[in-house]
Amino acid sequence: MSILEAVIVAIVEGLTEFLPISSTAHMVICSSLMHFEKDPFTKYFEICIQFGAILSVLVLYFKKFINFKSPAFYLKLIIAVIPYLVLGFLLNDFIDDKLESPLFIAVIMILGGVLLLFVDRWFSAPRILREEDIDHKLALKIGFFQCFAIIFPGLSRSAATIIGGMSQKISKEVAAEFSFFLAVPTMAAATLYKTLSYIKKEGMFSAEQLTTLAIGNAVAFVVALLAIKFFINFVKEKGFKMFGIYRILLGSVVLILIFMKVIG
Repeated sequence: MSILEAVIVAIVEGLTEFLPISSTAHMVICSSLMHFEKDPFTKYFEICIQFGAILSVLVLYFKKFINFKSPAFYLKLIIAVIPYLVLGFLLNDFIDDKLESPLFIAVIMILGGVLLLFVDRWFSAPRILREEDIDHKLALKIGFFQCFAIIFPGLSRSAATIIGGMSQKISKEVAAEFSFFLAVPTMAAATLYKTLSYIKKEGMFSAEQLTTLAIGNAVAFVVALLAIKFFINFVKEKGFKMFGIYRILLGSVVLILIFMKVIG
């Protein structure tokens, strides 16, 4: 993987990780169109640059994450992330298999887009308007909703948690922010697991690989920082319909490219 390719992938990751449009789908599409060589390091890189995106959440919500006087916040995140970690470990091989299938991901992109067309109308009367009002039981429910992103790669972890939260009468802004918070332990655990697995199979990283990882994470951090700010403001004003339309259009384009054998 060249530095230019790493930067492109990092930009895609930063733009899409926290939006309900599936970073997984965009990474697969990007790698298919650019014909990346799917060696172990490239596969690892596409996962580990999530670390840069994680840092953007910690920076934007710094006061939230350093408020050690409020252990309830951390406990909710721990409770919510457990279902994802357990299912992710059990379905690791299934996930890797589906990540190699642009067709499967394109179909899920379209179906997820259809859902986003209607969520603002379906869940228009929220009762929970603050993160503090999300209790442990509700946090666990959101954690189970997050698992749909494992079962259906291309759905989007962000979309699954936000739609799940809204279905439980949480406002769309609070549901989106809780999705950001939950991304921190979720993606940190995934990155750690993939790092340990990579080192076990491939050995330590070379100096060139470490440089590529550093640049990729730095780019993902900056781009994700901007994407999160855009997303919250956009959702408040416009809702999720435009994201649904985008998903349907992109999924349809991918299906056409698969049919034309441009990607496969």
